[in-house]
Amino acid sequence: MPVDPDPDPAGRLARDRWSAAHGGVDPDASRWISGWLALVHRLARPLAARRVPPSLITAAGLIASALVPLVAGAPGAWPIAAAVLAVAAGLLDGMDGAVARMNGTDTAWGAVLDELVDRISDLLLLSALWVLGAPAWACLAAGALTLLLESLRSSARGGGMVGVGVITVWERPSRIIVVMTVGVLCGLVRIVQDAVDLPDGAVEVLAGVGAVVAAVLAAWSTVHLALVVRRSLGVRKAPRDR
Repeated sequence: MPVDPDPDPAGRLARDRWSAAHGGVDPDASRWISGWLALVHRLARPLAARRVPPSLITAAGLIASALVPLVAGAPGAWPIAAAVLAVAAGLLDGMDGAVARMNGTDTAWGAVLDELVDRISDLLLLSALWVLGAPAWACLAAGALTLLLESLRSSARGGGMVGVGVITVWERPSRIIVVMTVGVLCGLVRIVQDAVDLPDGAVEVLAGVGAVVAAVLAAWSTVHLALVVRRSLGVRKAPRDR
């Protein structure tokens, strides 16, 4: 008998509302999504019980995102702390919506604000790679392609597409994982450099690889989503102004 990943009634309701907001995507179809939502809802439950405003959680997530590039630029092993902040920003990003859904306070404006903060957060996280030494062109490409991906999704929704269209390889969790991984590796390299004579530039190489990976995944995901949108909306008539 399958175990309910979120046995709390409020948590199940929040999962149902999450599914509805994402075009009917079944979170239980993916162990990754199901596990992520279970963790987010577990963390959000105490905040929902205390009626913490979702906007306050959104603001905390934005602050955490803004601290990532600042902390990443500090000497020594501080990039590891930046990686922790990136994960915290991702969790807070999920918790604001979870709290709103649990308390039934989710609104259209809240969804718009959450999307806006997510895009700002994306750029702040990617800027941490530049701070660590990644080429500016790779970071700019990753940022531009990420915005293009989300702009395409938003435009497709305006054209009648239901939900997210498709879950690509470059969604918010993937962006956070790339920055987190680079931050941890760069911090570890700096720790080792204090004990062993490593060649200079190792941190910059790691950051550059991370930025290029981000750009490639963003480009692949944009093409993937474009094909899905084309199949979904290609036969529909464009809406006409009356």
